[in-house]
Amino acid sequence: MSTTLNKPAETYSPLYFLASLGAGGLAASFYMYLLFWIPRPGQPVTVFENIAAAFENGSVLMQAMIAFSVTAIAILAYLNISYLIWNLKAYSAFKKTENYKALLKSNAETTLMAMPLAIAMSINVGFLVGMVFVPGLWSVVEYLFPLAMIGFALTGWLALRIIGRFLGRVLSQGGNFDMAGNNSFAQLLPAFAFSMIGVGFAAPAAMSTNAVAAGISLIGSSFFGVAAVIYVVVAGVIAFNSMLKHGTAKESSPTILVLVPVMTVLAILFMRQNYGLQATFGDQQASTGNLVLMARLMAVQGVFLLLGLALMKHHGYFKDFVFGSQTSPGSYALVCPGVALSVMLHFFVNKGLVGAGIIDKYSLAFWMISAIAAGLQFAMVALVLRLNKQHFSKPAKGATIAAE
Repeated sequence: MSTTLNKPAETYSPLYFLASLGAGGLAASFYMYLLFWIPRPGQPVTVFENIAAAFENGSVLMQAMIAFSVTAIAILAYLNISYLIWNLKAYSAFKKTENYKALLKSNAETTLMAMPLAIAMSINVGFLVGMVFVPGLWSVVEYLFPLAMIGFALTGWLALRIIGRFLGRVLSQGGNFDMAGNNSFAQLLPAFAFSMIGVGFAAPAAMSTNAVAAGISLIGSSFFGVAAVIYVVVAGVIAFNSMLKHGTAKESSPTILVLVPVMTVLAILFMRQNYGLQATFGDQQASTGNLVLMARLMAVQGVFLLLGLALMKHHGYFKDFVFGSQTSPGSYALVCPGVALSVMLHFFVNKGLVGAGIIDKYSLAFWMISAIAAGLQFAMVALVLRLNKQHFSKPAKGATIAAE
């Protein structure tokens, strides 16, 4: 079924929270240049003072990089918050419809987890914006960490309520879960949400000098990180079983790529925890530990990326839903893997290869890998612009909106 001559976004789905998520992820990806290319002696992250000093004393290329990165972060952070607010308003109206009642009785109830996922990303973006644009923030950061953890705890409570209602319904009695309709990785969205909440929770572990704050951060991030891993294993096995029996629906084929961002977020979560254990609690880690961790998780990403691209090529997904006239809110799920790979490559080359002494910083190999990360990033910027035009403006006459 399709409708014509309306904005696709007027046919609301909770998956539109992924539009906010994608913009937030891109903002974080531009911070990678500031994080790894600007000197920050004695600090785990780059803040306003480091950026200002590098801009004042750096080369023309350094100044251009900083100007471009901070401008991109500002624009994308604005889009992140704008689309979050738009979604919260649209979701409030959606809850009064019959479609919402039907969603609560179907497998698609887990798409509601896109809301805490996007909220957690926006909290992370808010902290990022503060570090980049607010002078003196680092002097009061210890007072902000408890507030951030409260925010992530409340977001986690929202996520647990949503998934608890869903699991309570489908596990309390048989027949409430459509196994034939589970022929995708859509049910891994809760794992993505838990991992995003967990990585935000882990930030004080890596940055705080207060043992209590770092300890609470380690406990909270461990809970949501383990929840994400468990959900990936269980939901992934069930999904594969259904996909082998019933095939994969064309519109849901991008969901197989959800493991790519989940692996990136979990990698950052584990690195933050390891850094906190080392810096705050004196647990010495091997210099190659980050390299091994990221290499293993990137292997998982590579396997599912190749599988997902092969599946979408077979379905002609890009031809119809990205470059063609058909639209689906699930298309925004394509932004997350590209952004996640870009961020992962930055960490891999800086914390992994350089950290382990395998390559030198700013060597040819360093720039080659960084160029791949930048290429993925700008491809995702182009994709976001394309999807925003498709979904938030009037389509051409005769264009169709796929029913979710």
